Amino acid sequence: MALLEGETGPWEMVLGLEVHAQVTSKAKLFSGAATTFGAQPNSQVSLVDAAMPGMLPVINERCVYQAVRTGLGLKAQINLHSVFDRKNYFYADLPAGYQISQFTQPIVGKGSLTIDLASGESRTIGITRLHLEQDAGKSLHDQHPSLTYVDLNRSGVALMEIVSEPDMRSAEEATAYLTKLRAILRYLGTCDGNMEEGSMRADVNVSVRRPGAGLGTRCEIKNVNSIRFVRQAIEYEARRQIEVIEGGGTILQETRLFDTAKGVTRPMRSKEEAHDYRYFPDPDLLPLVLEPDFVARLAADLPELPDEKKARLVRDLGLSPYDAGVLVAEKETADFYEAVAQGRDAKIAANWVTGDFFAALNGSGKPIGEFTVTPARLGRLIDLVGDGTLSGRLAKDVFARMVESGEEADAIIEREGLRQVTDGGAILAVIDQVMAANGDKVAEYRAGKEKLFGFFVGQVMKASQGKANPAAVNQLLKEKLAP
Repeated sequence: MALLEGETGPWEMVLGLEVHAQVTSKAKLFSGAATTFGAQPNSQVSLVDAAMPGMLPVINERCVYQAVRTGLGLKAQINLHSVFDRKNYFYADLPAGYQISQFTQPIVGKGSLTIDLASGESRTIGITRLHLEQDAGKSLHDQHPSLTYVDLNRSGVALMEIVSEPDMRSAEEATAYLTKLRAILRYLGTCDGNMEEGSMRADVNVSVRRPGAGLGTRCEIKNVNSIRFVRQAIEYEARRQIEVIEGGGTILQETRLFDTAKGVTRPMRSKEEAHDYRYFPDPDLLPLVLEPDFVARLAADLPELPDEKKARLVRDLGLSPYDAGVLVAEKETADFYEAVAQGRDAKIAANWVTGDFFAALNGSGKPIGEFTVTPARLGRLIDLVGDGTLSGRLAKDVFARMVESGEEADAIIEREGLRQVTDGGAILAVIDQVMAANGDKVAEYRAGKEKLFGFFVGQVMKASQGKANPAAVNQLLKEKLAP
């Protein structure tokens, strides 16, 4: 249990997340307007989205399909009967004065998600519900010195609100949950998870209590748009609440914003309750009724998800749980690795992908699909090490050139003469040169100072510019240095 030490003793965090994930769909939830990110303001707005009189919503079947698949991916109960409600509140960027959402009868009920922590421990976090709702527009406060502009391109975009149980007890667990949830959504193809584009954002509920005590008063930190900021917001807010309580104050239930520049949370408004929104069933939409066969077909067609893929890599390929967990964290990474490992040593392929490849990929700032080193090129490099064409050291040099140029390993080897030297006579000639130049150390070695062997290996590899076969160097050196 992760506890925080206050002035008066230990405290425990209680955390829950409400994640708004934009459904991957070319059209909005109740209209045919487009959902392309980055379009000109107010260029993707139908009469329904603008709440013009007499306009009626029509549900997008694709969004229902995506919500059910997400629920199945979260091992959740799919409700065959669900209802859309009107959630009433007034903002400039909400033209109708209400949001169509689901309240008492959501499309997806209870589920669960397993997270892996740095300690090696795994924990299961409960999912309370997943419901469909439409997004509001966006108020732009930086376009004019005294006016606020409204962009309705997001108005009506389909969202899945995924609500967790308050099962998390540390910022690490919350960020692990959010990372895993995003991975599952990406594997399923139901949300792209691009938090920087606003297609996934989190409301973080934070409270503190004495270990074993009842739940404290929670504050909701609204619209946090990066995993790093979720961690920072939780850590700051928990400390703030502890200081307030230990100072004799009372935590007010309220909605807060996270100031990313200052790293602090600040009040936004008092926390609304369900009755404040005056929910009632939307009179323009019939209840949503799903056929059991429809759900069964979607369940049968689910892709292999991260947990199942990790278990297979451990079971069938002999990878460690840690390596497998790293490789399946993103679908694109898992696909890349499996293409590299096809027909090759799985552990060697994993070492290359999680080591040199990841380092170069992260340094490039490019997505994996646009990187210069493809699975076929990395696989060929591994083969060249396996057949003795390259030593491990030369392979790293060739890989660096592959990253820079985008060339095949074979072309680089031939142009730069990097092929490994395996000819015993050539290696013996280099060994003779090294021994002649270091007669004193040869004498010391033969007199019993065996630690000098590494020195000789290094000198031979240096003299051969790293091209000498290391195994051959070791064998021939032992023979030549023997008294």
